[in-house]
Amino acid sequence: PVAMWDLLHCDPKRCSGRKLARLGLIQELRLGGPRWGGLCLSPQGQATVSPADSAILGGLGAAVIDCSWARVAELDFSKMRSSHPRLLPWLVAANPVNYGKPCKLNCVEALAATFYICGERAVAAAYMAKFSWGPSFLEINRELLELYAGCRDGEEVVKVQNEYLEKARKEQEEKEDRKKEQGLGGYNEGMDLPPS
Repeated sequence: PVAMWDLLHCDPKRCSGRKLARLGLIQELRLGGPRWGGLCLSPQGQATVSPADSAILGGLGAAVIDCSWARVAELDFSKMRSSHPRLLPWLVAANPVNYGKPCKLNCVEALAATFYICGERAVAAAYMAKFSWGPSFLEINRELLELYAGCRDGEEVVKVQNEYLEKARKEQEEKEDRKKEQGLGGYNEGMDLPPS
């Protein structure tokens, strides 16, 4: 089963969780209702989603909290209880609202990432195929998703994430250093412009 707590923060026309509900791909959970037995993708998670969660996902499912990133601090997590709260590792959003922003995934991206990391690549692709921009999420993040899916547990996922981010930071610094050495600092620097 796949489920969500909908806090009604989102524009209904852009909300991926509501679209999944209209398509019958997700069930809505009642705030303050019974504890969700499966994985719950939540900022309250202590552990990170990993392939070690595949048995929980397969047996008990996954849930998301459909809310605005701008209003996370207002949430009363005691009304959204779950047995296995999880954090997602670093990924880049492809949805139209937060395109290119790290860690600002919407509901369907969070679910697809969880499915992928837990070995359910076809399910991840099927969910993302319901959105015109969906396949680009898997493409943008494929390298990281593959790395995460190859880990043993959440601790290794975090280690792989941090190594990836450190490598990217070093590559960016080296690129900036090369620009400085070549004198390519500003936009107009190095250009032969006409006199003013």
